Amino acid sequence: MRRPGAPASWIWWRMLRQVLRRGLQSFCHRLGLCVSRHPVFFLTVPAVLTITFGLSALNRFQPEGDLERLVAPSHSLAKIERSLASSLFPLDQSKSQLYSDLHTPGRYGRVILLSPTGDNILLQAEGILQTHRAVLEMKDGRNSFIGHQLGGVVEVPNSKDQRVKSARAIQITYYLQTYGSSTQDLIGEKWENEFCKLIRKLQEEHQELQLYSLASFSLWRDFHKTSILARSKVLVSLVLILTTATLSSSMKDCLRSKPFLGLLGVLTVCISIITAAGIFFITDGKYNSTLLGIPFFAMGHGTKGVFELLSGWRRTKENLPFKDRIADAYSDVMVTYTMTSSLYFITFGMGASPFTNIEAVKVFCQNMCVSILLNYFYIFSFFGSCLVFAGQLEQNRYHSIFCCKIPSAEYLDRKPVWFQTVMSDGHQQTSHHETNPYQHHFIQHFLREHYNEWITNIYVKPFVVILYLIYASFSFMGCLQISDGANIINLLASDSPSVSYAMVQQKYFSNYSPVIGFYVYEPLEYWNSSVQDDLRRLCSGFTAVSWVEQYYQFLKVSNISANNKSDFISVLQSSFLKKPEFQHFRNDIIFSKAGDESNIIASRLYLVARTSRDKQKEVIEVLEKLRPLSLSKSIRFIVFNPSFVFMDHYSLSVTVPVLIAGFGVLLVLILTFFLVIHPLGNFWLILSVTSIELGVLGLMTLWNVDMDCISILCLIYTLNFAIDHCAPLLFTFVLATEHTRTQCIKSSLQEHGTAILQNVTSFLIGLVPLLFVPSNLTFTLFKCLLLTGGCTLLHCFVILPVFLTFFPPSKKHHKKKKRAKRKEREEIECIEIQENPDHVTTV
Repeated sequence: MRRPGAPASWIWWRMLRQVLRRGLQSFCHRLGLCVSRHPVFFLTVPAVLTITFGLSALNRFQPEGDLERLVAPSHSLAKIERSLASSLFPLDQSKSQLYSDLHTPGRYGRVILLSPTGDNILLQAEGILQTHRAVLEMKDGRNSFIGHQLGGVVEVPNSKDQRVKSARAIQITYYLQTYGSSTQDLIGEKWENEFCKLIRKLQEEHQELQLYSLASFSLWRDFHKTSILARSKVLVSLVLILTTATLSSSMKDCLRSKPFLGLLGVLTVCISIITAAGIFFITDGKYNSTLLGIPFFAMGHGTKGVFELLSGWRRTKENLPFKDRIADAYSDVMVTYTMTSSLYFITFGMGASPFTNIEAVKVFCQNMCVSILLNYFYIFSFFGSCLVFAGQLEQNRYHSIFCCKIPSAEYLDRKPVWFQTVMSDGHQQTSHHETNPYQHHFIQHFLREHYNEWITNIYVKPFVVILYLIYASFSFMGCLQISDGANIINLLASDSPSVSYAMVQQKYFSNYSPVIGFYVYEPLEYWNSSVQDDLRRLCSGFTAVSWVEQYYQFLKVSNISANNKSDFISVLQSSFLKKPEFQHFRNDIIFSKAGDESNIIASRLYLVARTSRDKQKEVIEVLEKLRPLSLSKSIRFIVFNPSFVFMDHYSLSVTVPVLIAGFGVLLVLILTFFLVIHPLGNFWLILSVTSIELGVLGLMTLWNVDMDCISILCLIYTLNFAIDHCAPLLFTFVLATEHTRTQCIKSSLQEHGTAILQNVTSFLIGLVPLLFVPSNLTFTLFKCLLLTGGCTLLHCFVILPVFLTFFPPSKKHHKKKKRAKRKEREEIECIEIQENPDHVTTV
């Protein structure tokens, strides 16, 4: 019947929503019937898939060997600049290079020698020379060349030429000339291994010095070391989740208790992850340590479906056949679970799109999409079949643990107390007022009898509002302090040699930036005074190693005039570059000859910037300032250092996936605003997800978590985790028909609170072992997922139950409808009494 004053369009949308909802429920009901009628089939197919793909995962396992491809932005200007620099100045044409000349890191070994506190490293010359000679005498190390620098330098007071008084550390770099040959690369790899072993041996011989080594493969080794360190901890996490799920699914009632279903639910998610891993490796995927988060991500979503199906089973009528109960549970739960699984697939699918510029994020999202699909399939098939068998046992009155027939009440009365406790089916605890024995589940009992009354108490609500204001304030404060995580150290094992080396280098060698190559790639009139002034202005503020500046000084000292092209190039080639002290500049100039005339078509300089302790941030600022000048000035140049490949627009590249995922979720929720269940449900869902996402983002920043690829993946997951838990609660609330909002929120918590609490508790307990993995990657994963679970739990059980009692949707029209129905029922009773004055019926 049309409501008075309601527009026709509103009625049409409401009818459309009801049709869609009932259509989805009907489909899920039929799916549940199909699973209940063919449980063996739906149990066998997933098991066969797991065996097939799981074995292939073991045979095809292969780690990712290219760390730059994995964590550096895939499409960056720095890579184009490296290609141009390498084409102009190939490495294999350089004979006497400094370490700063390289365009790619290549094969190298570095060692920092650190003197004790208060000592001078310059007085430890014998130990330094012994270390240096030992490295040069290594087998296959004859092609190495070195560069060195001092750290922790103290200058002589009032010294005009900045003489060094003392230094705390010295860094020596040994590069190997492999030139891209696979044979020489293998030799270089062997040399690096021997180099690291040698440094460890020399450390034992020179106790007065501290030696820190780093090789080109060290970053890759310490990145994959996280996976090795985390193996046992992941198994411990699985055991903890299994235990929590088993205990939380248990009851005193031996008939209705479902401990094995909690256990089988977690195992269902595990075998779906194994199947997804097999598919990943069959399609030539390569493992990397960032994929360590997939088991935790998939477990958080999969166990939510498991616990919701268990709650749905408890809400069904016991007097129905078990097949109908399965179908009713599916129609009640799988609609929402299908929607949340679809949003998981959409968000991670967008993260796997070409818009994502970080390969590690793209690979993770691709694997996560496969995991979500298989997770959904395994939940309704494999776990659904397990639920069918458990329901059949319950209908036939078999013990939920021992699978034996439960004796009658008369038989139990003649047995000892311990036997009655173990074999009791809860019949004695069920009063005539409680028709649902499942209400005795300890979590449901706690929510119904204690928590619901407490959280909706009028005296508690002001404190909840204050709590939310504090939460929002800290979140906003953190969001204003976000920093990008371009530092690759964030992904390495925390006790690894690479991290130790990086910490010492940051402490003692952070006063100067890495050497930046300044490449002039077009012919330039170097003899022109205006061009010379432009070069000086570009290099101002830097310490420059420049053939141009040295040549100008040479002309000035030699009193030679070279104001035209022919004189400038003639003196440069015939005199300047032939002097021993300037011969190394030959590799920095490219000449071309047309007839008898020579031209300079390209050249390179080297710049070093003065930096503070935040070296990386300042280097990025230098890069962003120099690049625009190459377009605005008359001199066409590029700047490059191998570290630019990792820094170039990293913050933008790493935040794009979460922005795209967030936009995708927002778009889906808006498009379905008038189609799914209730528009106010979507509105509240958008507000809740936004609040949780910003809360996690702000709090993780305050917890010193940078925006790297791991934290971004966790933020994408936070979107889905929040929807997974808030959606059922909110949609049940907006559809509730109780008289007041307070009664509606109590009903919602009673219906979904158990599953939410079970899942979040299992999820958070499973994270605890990550805290004991000595790795920066797992620390980041632990912090972000802990905040995700904590903020979601806070919103579901504290913030939403209070705020929903203040704001729409209103429940007055439900109250009016119930009054009208009650009045109509009373009128019918009066009519019956008047027609039969001698007989009064009880309604």
